[in-house]
Amino acid sequence: MVFLPLICLAACRATVGLFSQLDERFGGGHARQSLIHYLSTDGERLLRGRYPEAVGSAVFSAVAEATLLAAWMSYDSTPRTPHAQRYFIQALGLAAAAGDRLLGASILDAMSHQATYAGRFTEAASLARAARTGTSGISTATLTAHFHTMEARALARLGDARACDRALAEAVSEFERRNPDDDPGWFRFFDEAELSFEFGHCLRDLSRAGDATRYAGRGVAGAGDGTFARSHFLAMIVLADAYLAAGVPEQACGTALIALTAGEQIRSGRCVNYLREFRDHLARIGDTAAALEFKEQALGSRLWRIATRPDSRPR
Repeated sequence: MVFLPLICLAACRATVGLFSQLDERFGGGHARQSLIHYLSTDGERLLRGRYPEAVGSAVFSAVAEATLLAAWMSYDSTPRTPHAQRYFIQALGLAAAAGDRLLGASILDAMSHQATYAGRFTEAASLARAARTGTSGISTATLTAHFHTMEARALARLGDARACDRALAEAVSEFERRNPDDDPGWFRFFDEAELSFEFGHCLRDLSRAGDATRYAGRGVAGAGDGTFARSHFLAMIVLADAYLAAGVPEQACGTALIALTAGEQIRSGRCVNYLREFRDHLARIGDTAAALEFKEQALGSRLWRIATRPDSRPR
């Protein structure tokens, strides 16, 4: 009987959707353990069921999406933990079992994101290219644009400005022909604000401070209603970094303070580490009036207190 499995499948997708909202709003450290428990109970029961082929593929895709989210939340909460890699690999296997090439490519895309963060830049660029080439002819324009931005992130960190510019230009070309209705339900976050943020991130890493402030500023200005609070926080810290590099510390510190206020409830190791980078960059300008005032006000922020102590794990 197919009816009951379809109800269970719908419940799984709804549950994962709720966890995804919590992740974006409050960070990977907020409900990660609850999602992992859900995967080890309800997820396991779904995978052990017997279904018609089409239903079985949908079940494996749904659990793969949930496992990918567990990987993201693990990566976000404690970026250097090996658990994230384990969940990424599990998600890849489930997507392959489902025959879901788009989801498999998105998992490679996410692995590229983590590899760049971990300093494995050549590997990150290769993973992003694999995601793109593996879905040639079937990927949506939005997904392909994101694959290009992940490659660009890695290339920027490698200092290959020409290749990074080329990847960003390809991302824009793909993005301009996107139709959001074509995108899978699990990939609806990549809008113009996110694209601008990716540009700002890359240009900051290439030491093009003026351009970085312009694009990162667009990303911050285009943020929505707080649903993607973590992404907005990261964009603001990148913007603050770009302002510092551009020689406008007052704007840098003002932007960082707004980010700290907006992100007070976020539990994310990535957010903390972005703040640590900002702290190190701020130290280079010395005890200017802007820096001293910022530090005094920032002491009231939980995230800043975590970022300025030796143990930077979010609590």
